[in-house]
Amino acid sequence: MDRARRPRSALAALTAALLAVPGITALSSAARAADADVVVNGGFESGLTGWTCTAGTTVSSPVHSGSAALQATPAGSDNAQCSQTVTVQPNAQYTLSGYVRGSYVYLGASGTGTTDVSTWTQSAPDWQKLSTTFRTGAATTKVTIYTHGWYGTGAYNADDLTLVGPGGSGTTQPPAAPTGLRTTTVTSSSVGLSWSAVTGATGYAVYRDGTRVQTVTGTSATVSGLTASTAYSFQVSAVNDAGESAKSAVVTATTSPGGGGGGSSDLPAHALVGYLHASFANGAGYTRLADVPDSWDVIDLAFGEPTSVTSGDIRFNRCPVTECPNVESDADFKAAVKAKQAAGKKVLISIGGQNGQVQLTTTAARDTFVSSVSKIIDTYGLDGLDIDFEGHSLSLNANDTDFRNPTTPVIVNLISALKTLKAKYGANFVLTMAPETFFVQNGYQYYGTGKWGGQDPRCGAYLPVIHALRDDLTLLHVQDYNSGPIMGLDNQYHSMGGADFHIAMTDMLLTGFPVAGDPNNVFPPLRPDQVAIGMPASTNAGNGYVSPSEVTKTLDCLTKRTNCGSYATHGTWPALRGLMTWSVNWDRYANWEFQKNFDAYFG
Repeated sequence: MDRARRPRSALAALTAALLAVPGITALSSAARAADADVVVNGGFESGLTGWTCTAGTTVSSPVHSGSAALQATPAGSDNAQCSQTVTVQPNAQYTLSGYVRGSYVYLGASGTGTTDVSTWTQSAPDWQKLSTTFRTGAATTKVTIYTHGWYGTGAYNADDLTLVGPGGSGTTQPPAAPTGLRTTTVTSSSVGLSWSAVTGATGYAVYRDGTRVQTVTGTSATVSGLTASTAYSFQVSAVNDAGESAKSAVVTATTSPGGGGGGSSDLPAHALVGYLHASFANGAGYTRLADVPDSWDVIDLAFGEPTSVTSGDIRFNRCPVTECPNVESDADFKAAVKAKQAAGKKVLISIGGQNGQVQLTTTAARDTFVSSVSKIIDTYGLDGLDIDFEGHSLSLNANDTDFRNPTTPVIVNLISALKTLKAKYGANFVLTMAPETFFVQNGYQYYGTGKWGGQDPRCGAYLPVIHALRDDLTLLHVQDYNSGPIMGLDNQYHSMGGADFHIAMTDMLLTGFPVAGDPNNVFPPLRPDQVAIGMPASTNAGNGYVSPSEVTKTLDCLTKRTNCGSYATHGTWPALRGLMTWSVNWDRYANWEFQKNFDAYFG
């Protein structure tokens, strides 16, 4: 049959007749079918928001369109998959499309309820469109779409991913814009925000100066990493499966003046922190301060201990010759402190440790703590103080439930003492803390005795101290060792023994978390330059040792978002300060394995 003379269908005839009427234009195929793109952030303009990725980040070049695209590098045991679960309608036709670059790049959909589909290209030196179609099953309301590379091949890029078909049942339009946006706690480096809940919203996007900086599920957020004495503007929008609302009204806030993070400005970008057994010897043997290699940027002298648990009177007794035959003289020790400082290193007195229980139950003990610690610092010419309170040093009274406003004397007095020392020695005073996971990340599930009582009162007890000192804190290096399983932000328990534990624990510090599961009581994130990861130097040093390859995986995931395992981080933090280890002595005993791995990684 002559193609030019095919009979027209009734629909075609009607369409032609309508088009002949003034003011009537053609309907798009999407409008006729009520189709929509149900992918959230398919162009990766908002980072990895909406996506779950085993590896990958967003880049500004190359891009197919817009200002960003996905880039991910598969590893030998990871294909660097990014996926997103979207809402669909049953018995409906969908078209999945996207643009990719690289070798062996895949695009597909699973959970369709019929036949799962995928398409791929063996080689795409420039942007290439991939597309496939599927029909959902009779009861299918959710489908997972994904893109990935292939094991051990090079990096791939993906951009402008779409899934076009009928919008998901149950959600037909984006929510309304949030109202009631206001600022809460403002510090020199962060601004807290809260707003009214929006009906139909499944999450909220937070904007700083017009740029989307985070996504949360509750009605509050803390934007961190800000500059002191600087004005910022903020907005929020509401999101659901159908899309994103308009932005809220703008609120502005000016950060307070700050001390620059308690002396962290003159630390190297990536620092190695180590404890030096200065008051005792054990199986690792005694190491003279002058013999500590230059790789160690912060040296914590272990330990200053109290004359009694509640006295507040801290004494630093150097290891006696009978226990440490090779111990240096006081004069040589002080000379070694000065030499380390001349080389740009920081030498601190660490208070507490496993045996040094410190409970500042009274203001008299607080004042004695300040005077005795000051005497140690002045005697040896030290740069600052490390708080390594363990065991029963910190616990919360039964009615103390708000980490922002603690009332327990041992907490209040410690905060007051540390602020006094900071004020006495000034901006260059180095303040670090080395709590155990039980006192910090465990606060995600439990805080103090709990609403109904019966919990361990030490749960999360370091949180009010960290929060009150966050503008004075140089480094927080939680002991990711000698720990039981801890629940991460993925609501899964994580145990020591691999990179996954360190990644999950550190992600909690850099993302922030609701305390005791309360979305209206969020512990704000710390700046990445304030965080180092605590690890044992060797198998002899403590439970939780991981091999150098697992240390490398940890750093890759947190600073580059590559080489990640099962835990999906909430960001990428190239400014992560570094690593802490127990201890310099145990690392020397193990032929400096920990130090060498750090040097090799950060150069």
